[in-house]
Amino acid sequence: MELSLTSRMSQGWTIIDVAGELDLNTAPTLREEIDRAVEGGATRVAVGMSEVTFMDSTGLGMLVTALKHLQEREGQLALVAIDGSPRKVLSITGLDDVLPTYDGAEDLPAG
Repeated sequence: MELSLTSRMSQGWTIIDVAGELDLNTAPTLREEIDRAVEGGATRVAVGMSEVTFMDSTGLGMLVTALKHLQEREGQLALVAIDGSPRKVLSITGLDDVLPTYDGAEDLPAG
């Protein structure tokens, strides 16, 4: 399945809304979009997950790598509206304690 990405700004955050499956084949596409945002000056990036139907360990690993990349630049990465299978993967791995999650974009810390 293809991955669809759209970017927008809200409350000082670059929000990348993702639709589709986040896996071995599609994770690099999201990583490139996050990298573009950071290269463009973004320090606060949120990934909108409401339409992600599946996430495997590759997708999860890419998010952790992006988090570290942003933290090295004193930035932040957050996940928004994560549910279903992706939420379960996050919970099982214990990474829900590492990757900040918010119910919606309006819940992101202002700044």
